[in-house]
Amino acid sequence: MDWNLVKTFLAVCETGSQVRAASRTGQSHATVFRHMALLEKQMGTRLFDRIRGRYVLTDAGRDMQDLALDIAQGFDDIGRRIAGRDTGAEGLVRLTVPRSFAETVVPRYLADFCKMYPAIQVELLVSNQEVNMADRTADIALRVSASPPDHLWGRRVLSIDWSVYASPDYLVNHDPLAQLEDLARHRLIAPAGPLARYPAYRRVLEDGQALSPLKCDDLTVMASLAAQGQGVALLPDDLRREDLVRCFTYPHASQNTLWVLTHMDLRTLPRVSVLMGYLAQAFSTDPYWARAED
Repeated sequence: MDWNLVKTFLAVCETGSQVRAASRTGQSHATVFRHMALLEKQMGTRLFDRIRGRYVLTDAGRDMQDLALDIAQGFDDIGRRIAGRDTGAEGLVRLTVPRSFAETVVPRYLADFCKMYPAIQVELLVSNQEVNMADRTADIALRVSASPPDHLWGRRVLSIDWSVYASPDYLVNHDPLAQLEDLARHRLIAPAGPLARYPAYRRVLEDGQALSPLKCDDLTVMASLAAQGQGVALLPDDLRREDLVRCFTYPHASQNTLWVLTHMDLRTLPRVSVLMGYLAQAFSTDPYWARAED
């Protein structure tokens, strides 16, 4: 099967129109029509029904779309991992990163990246806020999200546990804190504002956990409060620090998911695809994250 037929097919799936598919792929309308006719002939079945001027997938077409998307993903992987290195990847890439990652591993990753790709300049934007990729404020975003927006494209690079943390001095002067059953004998630094609605905190609050009189709506500040001995903190493992002891994984909190994301229009841009692939590899192979699970 000709890969060009598959690309044309996916463009019609996404746009619902042969005319718009032609515009997206840079082909003529006649070429799109010919590609679809040839693909349906090869498959031996109709892939689309035309309903009110729009091309709607048949059952066979939906099956074909699932398989075609897997094929497209494979070609994208080739582009990110191999082809980008040989196409003169250069220029500026704007990367936005949450503060917890910017203060730990990302500087090390980017230092190595810049040695490998000296023609690519990286502008690091540190923010925990949602970023509007549509206006090109950033080209790539590292973000923790259960489900990224549909208009962005990317990959899941890391799963992050929630754990209970305390300062070394606190642990010396208080009851043991080595397992979930021990938590009832301690005061947890209380979440405030939107942070109290995080799934990780909803469960611990529903269980009647004793709380500190001081509340906080920021995870980074909460970690600092725990380091000052104000209580124990429930934190995602990307916020661990040298002045806190990781006591145990909190079993009732779902893992956070870190994604590396870009705008659909930028995903094949060599400098973007190269940096995205590099970051995904760096996070997945760095022993720093394996130690968080010990």
